[in-house]
Amino acid sequence: MELFYYLVFGGFGAVVLALELSKTSRDRISNTPTAFNSFKNNYLLVYSLMMVTNILAEIAGDWLQGPYVYYLYSQYGYGKGEIGQLFIAGFGSSMLFGTIVGSLADKQGRKRACVTYCITYILSCFTKHSPHYKVLMLGRVLGGIATSLLFSAFESWLVAEHNRRGFEQQWLSLTFSKAIFLGNGLVAILAGLFGNLLVDTFSLGPIAPFDAAACFLAIGMAVILSSWTENYGDPSDNKDLLTQFKGAAIAIASDEKIALLGAIQSLFEGSMYTFVFLWTPALSPNDEEIPHGFIFATFMLASMLGSSIASRLMARSSLKVESYMQIVFAISATALFIPVGTNFLVPPSNVKGGSISFSGCIQLIGFCAFEACVGIFWPSIMKMRSQYIPEEARSTIMNFFRIPLNIFVCVVLYNVNAFPIIVMFGMCSIFLFVASILQRRLMKIVDTQTSKPQDWMGHKERQLEAEPLNV
Repeated sequence: MELFYYLVFGGFGAVVLALELSKTSRDRISNTPTAFNSFKNNYLLVYSLMMVTNILAEIAGDWLQGPYVYYLYSQYGYGKGEIGQLFIAGFGSSMLFGTIVGSLADKQGRKRACVTYCITYILSCFTKHSPHYKVLMLGRVLGGIATSLLFSAFESWLVAEHNRRGFEQQWLSLTFSKAIFLGNGLVAILAGLFGNLLVDTFSLGPIAPFDAAACFLAIGMAVILSSWTENYGDPSDNKDLLTQFKGAAIAIASDEKIALLGAIQSLFEGSMYTFVFLWTPALSPNDEEIPHGFIFATFMLASMLGSSIASRLMARSSLKVESYMQIVFAISATALFIPVGTNFLVPPSNVKGGSISFSGCIQLIGFCAFEACVGIFWPSIMKMRSQYIPEEARSTIMNFFRIPLNIFVCVVLYNVNAFPIIVMFGMCSIFLFVASILQRRLMKIVDTQTSKPQDWMGHKERQLEAEPLNV
């Protein structure tokens, strides 16, 4: 492995370590009570187990472009087109069935929804043992449903339970940032290495990560069943699913903050998932030999750097999330524009195979910067969702946000070979720039609504000063 990869990985590792060790009381949310710490640690344990599952079961196919999932499907004799249809089925399922199942969490209970996620994903993992296309398709459908629950039910349960127990609102930021630092960073790296150990070192085959994922799911489900209490959005019996959908749609249409938040999330996550499918061909356009697993670990380390920065930013009550996120989106837009720039400024290498090119090295640095922005994005968007989305329809609205995202990803997957890579990256860069503009609009709305009470009080004070005193 080339020295370059070690330098990049070591550089990000050193920065993350320095940031964590140099934190002062100003950079931390400290003096939290024991009750909150126990609650936070319980959630972090479950969230980390769920992310281990997600990494082991999905990361190989979605991030690494094939060592496990693609390889497994190809071993069953399926071609690229059929494998592409399987992945489209997963995102399509998340859009259609996942939205319905996720919305039931508000009415039937978020704890039940989290347990349903565990059961659904276990069944999805078991389908990988079958070589039959219909069974594999069923597994992708179940995986799509589970993904919707993963990204809505757990967060909805956390926010509702946090508020029910009377914890301070700012403490949510601590849980969010720790969850991303551990679950999307450290645990992701360890899970990737563990999956590689099962497949390559122990030679257990590409099915082994899925079996391991099922075991972690069972452990997580046991923790949920034994330690979590149930909470609901709107448990009233007179609301059917259609009424819930209408209520969520009305909430989005009537509150510009929620609509902007949904648009921002869809634009960023759509660009992120597009990046997932494009980073491998971007770094090896001439079949250069690149260490996919090591690069993935570097990406996760960059994400840890971002979450560490986010925890510092959110610990300062004077700094608003809406303010710094527009800068984060602008940086991410610049980072994904780098492949477009290098295509015109750096002479292309026409040598087949070999090591990563100079252009690839520049792009890798840019991709790491984008992953750092992803690390900032997740806890920050979680905090904004906790502030703006109404509790009674939290899971429903969060799954509404994923509808345009899943449509976009399905379109990208279907046409991934129809457009040049630089066109796709240019499109993502534009989307992220638009997200920055929308974030600025959101910031102005929040500032206006925050200043209105102060302006009103000032007006009343001036009015009282102008009125003569009646003695």
